[in-house]
Amino acid sequence: MNAFLLQYLPIVIFLGIAAALGIIFIVFAGTLAPKAPDPEKLSSYECGFNAFDDARMKFDVRFYLVSILFIIFDLEVAFLFPWAVALMKLPATVGHFAFWSMMSFLGVLTVGFIYEWKKGALEWE
Repeated sequence: MNAFLLQYLPIVIFLGIAAALGIIFIVFAGTLAPKAPDPEKLSSYECGFNAFDDARMKFDVRFYLVSILFIIFDLEVAFLFPWAVALMKLPATVGHFAFWSMMSFLGVLTVGFIYEWKKGALEWE
């Protein structure tokens, strides 16, 4: 039974070190962190509203539009990297189809982005 339990000793040591480091970091952050935040930290950021205001106030639609556009283009890049890696390993006939299908996908996204730009959806007043 002891030999069986000795196989789990590295896991127990790892969990012990991880717990000790976590506790040490929490204690150091609590003791060494500044206690009085400066006005810059309490000022409005990212969304343009005061940091400590009513949570039910309405957001402008432009914030949602910009976030959706960011997600769309972020996902585009996330799909583009594995596609580029796999493209070189495909046979020639399938590779040409994969290339042009990705170009049409990028074209549709580009046309949509240009449409949003021309409509003024990305402009701030």
